[in-house]
Amino acid sequence: MTPPDPSLPLHNIDLQIDPAYERETPAQRLRQLAAAALQRCGAADGEVSLVIGDDELLLQLNQTYRGIDAPTDVLSFAAREEGEGAEPFVTAPEMLNYLGDVIISFPTAQRQAAAAGHSVGDELSLLAVHGVLHLLGYDHANPDEEAAMWQLQAEILASLPSAA
Repeated sequence: MTPPDPSLPLHNIDLQIDPAYERETPAQRLRQLAAAALQRCGAADGEVSLVIGDDELLLQLNQTYRGIDAPTDVLSFAAREEGEGAEPFVTAPEMLNYLGDVIISFPTAQRQAAAAGHSVGDELSLLAVHGVLHLLGYDHANPDEEAAMWQLQAEILASLPSAA
């Protein structure tokens, strides 16, 4: 696989980190991986917000938008919903390339990393790529979609050194 272009525009990745998690979050790597995912999927000019928060934030969002009363590791909110019955979304001209938001729970990532035996930075990296791919229309609702999405995630993650 071709490594990501080092000149990728990282300014199109807005990263917001809860101050409690700033020291342990590989901010530059998350921006690079999000940009690499956009580039790989033909959306290099797309704009994404990545938010690293806590379980409470993910719990509230999961309850409000999915009706699930539990925190989760990552949620993606696409700026433009596509598909049958989707209403056209009116976007300001300066936001035409805005793809959406990816919200990640640091504590859940930390637990998952410990269970998997890798660093929290690597888990955050996986979740960031996973979330961006959802914004780009990838899903894992059936085995074929899941295999394709997992393969693409692995390729994107392999394009940059580990966060460990």
